[in-house]
Amino acid sequence: MIWTLLILVLAIALYVFGGMFIKAGNKKAAALDVVIHKGINAVAIILIAGCVCRLITPVYLVKTNPAILQEMVQNMQAEQEKVKNAEVRKYVKKHMNEMIGDAPIAGNVDAKNTIFLWSDYSCPYCRRVHSELSRVLSERDDVRVVLKNFSIHGALSDAPAKAVIAAKIQDNAKAAALDKLLMDKEYYTQDDMKNQAKLPETIHANVMNFAKEVGLDTKQLEADMEGEVVQRELQNVRDLAQRFEITGTPFLIIGEQAFPGAIPYSRIIEALK
Repeated sequence: MIWTLLILVLAIALYVFGGMFIKAGNKKAAALDVVIHKGINAVAIILIAGCVCRLITPVYLVKTNPAILQEMVQNMQAEQEKVKNAEVRKYVKKHMNEMIGDAPIAGNVDAKNTIFLWSDYSCPYCRRVHSELSRVLSERDDVRVVLKNFSIHGALSDAPAKAVIAAKIQDNAKAAALDKLLMDKEYYTQDDMKNQAKLPETIHANVMNFAKEVGLDTKQLEADMEGEVVQRELQNVRDLAQRFEITGTPFLIIGEQAFPGAIPYSRIIEALK
């Protein structure tokens, strides 16, 4: 803005005083001076017009007609989404099995429609989309949800994320049941949060109680949680998150489209079509 004002002042000065620097001589030189003077005026007018437009446009967009600015942003976002979905489509088609990896699967494991879900058990928005996905799975047998457990909140996320991945080693159905239990119930309380030093230990114990409830061998589960399979899957989750520029949860890939945020049941169904 300061540079625009400075150029505007200089352009006005050039237009007003530009002719003063031209000294007329003979007739031939005088004709050339007229051309130069007109050229200086033309340059000055172009600079003045450009500066005025630059100064007026933001005011027009922000105060007079902000809808245009909003439409521009929406169009840019739509274009970015289109490009991103094209990249997602290409990658998913080629690397479906690698993306599934060691991840637990909710629903029919052999279903033809796949939803990849990046979520964190301590994320309230993930719980919201979990209930929407549960509704989809209860109504349709042709959909599966690949659970990419994104451990991003430290002690609040680590134990449940590792436990559900490790549970698949014993039984995928029990892993899905543990996932549902962790999403449907609270696995830590506000009282637990008061003692940060013991929080990891408390959450681990609570998760093990949930695991026992769904019929898992908790001793084996604890061993597997620190094993190679869990570490490999967590790395796979992080690598894919980086590839798809996932910065928060929940994040869904439905078919070949990316959906950041807790989308509703209706949008999930529409995407599956």
